[in-house]
Amino acid sequence: MDNLRRAFVISACSVLASGTVDAQQKPPAWPTRPVRLLVGFPGGSSPDIAARSIAEPLSRLLGQAVVVDNKPGASGNIAVDMVAKATDEHTLGVVINGNLTSSKMLNPTLSFDPAKDFAHLSLLATAPLILVAIPEVPSGSEFFDAARSSGDRWSYGSVGMGSLGQLGMELLKSQLPGFRAEHIPYQGNPQIIAALLGNQVQLALIPPGVALPHVRSGKLKAIGLTGDRSPLAPEVASFSDMGLQGFHLEVWVGLVGPASLSPALRARIGTEIGRVMKSPEVRQLLLERGWSPVGSSAEGMRMRVEKETALMTRIIQTKGIQLQ
Repeated sequence: MDNLRRAFVISACSVLASGTVDAQQKPPAWPTRPVRLLVGFPGGSSPDIAARSIAEPLSRLLGQAVVVDNKPGASGNIAVDMVAKATDEHTLGVVINGNLTSSKMLNPTLSFDPAKDFAHLSLLATAPLILVAIPEVPSGSEFFDAARSSGDRWSYGSVGMGSLGQLGMELLKSQLPGFRAEHIPYQGNPQIIAALLGNQVQLALIPPGVALPHVRSGKLKAIGLTGDRSPLAPEVASFSDMGLQGFHLEVWVGLVGPASLSPALRARIGTEIGRVMKSPEVRQLLLERGWSPVGSSAEGMRMRVEKETALMTRIIQTKGIQLQ
């Protein structure tokens, strides 16, 4: 009898244990309502373009609406702060480099900590930057001579203090003695384009998807790419082609959630984003809109953030860049 009772207890425990394992392995019931993708820049900006490229395909996979919600301001940090504080498990953010790599160093009083307050989900896409100018600015290697002798007669636009566009221009200025172009911050790349077309600024480092339509129409001039030649802008020479070596910068967009997301939910979102980023339709759409699709693992994104944080820190410290 004792043996029979013991066998029953062992069998019951096995069933319960199996049920527990199944419950642990079962993907969370998510989403249960529409998912918000917060973007800290206006509609038509490069992060907005990337977010809208993945929103509909992701919505089809999830069976829930994925809504892009633009919250521009403070170089994207208003939206990033909202993501950090989100507790509803249905608010994610599409962020750019600076939000996670340079924002805290530039503004130690930020209410979020890029190193602690986010779940890295995936690096979505990358792109070089194009140095664009008004048509009157010289082209090719002659640009460098003109820049050295320009003093502070030129100004350049960026999407804000600590953005890659600003840090890249400051790095360029450090390599061209005499080049002292003034920095003018804007809310987003569409506003920079408007300022260029209105001759309010003469230069800007911006992504190909934003720059090339205006370059190809002849309204703006492409000076060069921040790195090697790119299929995103095959007609534009790289800085290294023009004789400026060792200048490699990329803008990227990534998907993050609040640090409060559970490991199971992070894995679920990562799986679905991975499926979206492998889609030929999405990859082609991103290429057409000026992005090289990536779709990294969470760990891949984390490593990219760490590496670039070190680079941005060196530029900020060397140039003494501070929020005004």
